[in-house]
Amino acid sequence: QVQLVESGGGLVQAGGSLRLSCAASGSIFSINFMGWYRQAPGKQRELVARISRGGSTNYSDSVKGRFTISRDSAKNTWYLQMTSLKPEDTGVYYCNANYGSLAVGTPWGQGTQVTVSS
Repeated sequence: QVQLVESGGGLVQAGGSLRLSCAASGSIFSINFMGWYRQAPGKQRELVARISRGGSTNYSDSVKGRFTISRDSAKNTWYLQMTSLKPEDTGVYYCNANYGSLAVGTPWGQGTQVTVSS
């Protein structure tokens, strides 16, 4: 199994930056993909960035060019660097891993709140 803990959210003005962290423990070697998701108030959770075991990345159109997903293997931590933040980036951000041969998803954690003021 894989356990994840998100951190790094906060309140920031539009145009500012934040870096979110996702610390992983357990069967880290079995992670196929790590994704960052967000849920804005009144909206469904959406995938904003994903990175494969091999380092390939994908981004939603709404964050492309502003957000960067990365991994520090030595620290078993994944990051979401967010720049040029907009009020519409406000929401609860979650990391979620797809792992194992059966491509199981990790349970959703509490997430970390990001609030961007205009």
